[in-house]
Amino acid sequence: MGFKEAIETVLKQKYATFSGRASRSEYWWFVLFIMIVALVLSGIMMMGMDFTTGEMGTLAKLAAGLLVIFYLGVLIPSIAVAVRRLHDRNMSGWWYLGFIALSFIPLVGFVASIAMLVIFCLKGTDGDNRFGPDPLRPGARADIFA
Repeated sequence: MGFKEAIETVLKQKYATFSGRASRSEYWWFVLFIMIVALVLSGIMMMGMDFTTGEMGTLAKLAAGLLVIFYLGVLIPSIAVAVRRLHDRNMSGWWYLGFIALSFIPLVGFVASIAMLVIFCLKGTDGDNRFGPDPLRPGARADIFA
């Protein structure tokens, strides 16, 4: 799955779909998309700042507003694709809530963040699991019964 296909899948086809599985490429391409948009809007916001007085110009306010709207717009799909990524590892989506809750504890949160990063980087389970068919081989079952 490429960059464009991953963005279309997450934002158009599975905007708030918490069931099923998401491949590593789908998850990480979407994370990259969020980071690029945030970086561009933050850069525009910095260009509109007056650093001598510390005031935000019109451009900075517009970029800050767009950044807030963007983050609110991708909040649900970000959680959904993370849950589907956990499903690909054959883990319940409730683990994501556990990771978020642990992140509020100072030292434990750091360890939980590292653990979550490692889990999201690991390969998904081969073949079908309790959350659905393998996203990397969607036609594998069709070949058996053909």
